[in-house]
Amino acid sequence: MEEPEPVFNYTLDNSKLSREQREFYEKNGFLVIKQLIDESFLDKCKQRFLDLCEKKVPWGSLTMMKDISLSKKGAVGEHLYYKVQDFVYDSVLFEYCRHPTILDYIECFTGPDIMAIHTMLINKPPDSGSLTSRHPLHQDLHYFPFRPANRIVCAWTAMEDITPENGCLVVLPGSHKGELLQHDYPEWENGVNKMYHGVRGFDDHPIMELSMTKGDTVFFHPILIHGSGPNRTQGFRKAISCHYSCAEMEFIDIQGTSQENIAKEIEEVTKRRGLELNFQDFWKFRSRLVRGQQAVKWFSSL
Repeated sequence: MEEPEPVFNYTLDNSKLSREQREFYEKNGFLVIKQLIDESFLDKCKQRFLDLCEKKVPWGSLTMMKDISLSKKGAVGEHLYYKVQDFVYDSVLFEYCRHPTILDYIECFTGPDIMAIHTMLINKPPDSGSLTSRHPLHQDLHYFPFRPANRIVCAWTAMEDITPENGCLVVLPGSHKGELLQHDYPEWENGVNKMYHGVRGFDDHPIMELSMTKGDTVFFHPILIHGSGPNRTQGFRKAISCHYSCAEMEFIDIQGTSQENIAKEIEEVTKRRGLELNFQDFWKFRSRLVRGQQAVKWFSSL
């Protein structure tokens, strides 16, 4: 008797992924591809980040984020900025989003029409002793007002060797099969960086640490519960990532849902920066087509 064909809910028919890789992602909600990105390309991205930290190039619409504990201690440059977001309009960093090797894999999750929706270069600094360099367990879908979740995926690439000592990603395998949970700021003694919301009640759950070498890339589902520990080394832990979605996403009304708190916070931040954007238009503003055809409705209200 022949074994029945597996049902794939989280990946699409595409020759890029083997059956074993698809089955792994279906079961666990993530997939690591070793040595996917060339080191010289990552070094170019690193230099761009350093130039931004030193203000050698204009920031434009980039968001440069400071670590709350380090800013109080007078840190500057690379030691102060733990993240740059919204680099879809940066000529150097945007090349990561458009990297053909990455996009070939992304098609397996989104289909051929692909939007880059959320971009980050994370610079986890040596922890100051306050543990603010850690990131609480969370689900990325908490931040996104569009669906379906199964057509969203993150590509996250190690820009150097990443270990438990310098704060590697930790994941709860299989948690992508659950639902979007309530997120709040964790009640940590020394505070938490801006918008680092997290889920509660999972501290005792078994987690998997994703040690990665430079160039390794992990693809993961937006409902997968994940986070990262503090950087207990004297060096930096850099990674670059982009969330992608299919171009035919449907925006949802988040009123009355668990996403209201992050929507309000984002709208307040954008207002302080001189932008009057609601939660949906905020995401339209920071998204950009990277392959295929753009859906007209995605930008219909801007």
